[in-house]
Amino acid sequence: MMAQQEKVVYPRYAVIRLRGIPTTPRDIAVTLDLLRLRRKFTMVVVKGSPSVMGMIQKVNDWVTWGEIDADTLAEVLRKRGRIVGDKPLTLEYLQKWGWHSFEEIALAYVAGEIDSLSCGKKMRIKEGERPPCIPYLKPFFRLHPPRGGLNSVKLHFSVGGDLGYRGPLINDLIRRML
Repeated sequence: MMAQQEKVVYPRYAVIRLRGIPTTPRDIAVTLDLLRLRRKFTMVVVKGSPSVMGMIQKVNDWVTWGEIDADTLAEVLRKRGRIVGDKPLTLEYLQKWGWHSFEEIALAYVAGEIDSLSCGKKMRIKEGERPPCIPYLKPFFRLHPPRGGLNSVKLHFSVGGDLGYRGPLINDLIRRML
């Protein structure tokens, strides 16, 4: 008799690209592309699985990242969430798919109840049936440059710059970029 495997719940990280496109080495550019960070000031929310963490460590000198909380994620979904066709993500759209609010889906994602925010185009879901994600949501968020500016995109956060791991303080940066 096989033992049931428990589902591992990884922490959720927000990753924001802070450095631009020119002079990016090819291997870094490919990794940024895999993370869907194709432009400056774009953000993705990812699971902290070992493979994703390896990619984040590889592009550590081009991005900043940290643990996102449910309130910040709900604000990002409300203000910067887009569905296919570059239409804004609305509460009516969420309710059509069985979600009651932005806070509900943000809390479910951060708590690990759902694996992904975006289903993509290939998932077949019946309308009215509650999917394990938001259908047709774009998997990245385009943010504004931060109000108040950045300290330095050449130094890491631990030495007074903006790059690298910043922990829960990423939420303050995201709010400045909305």
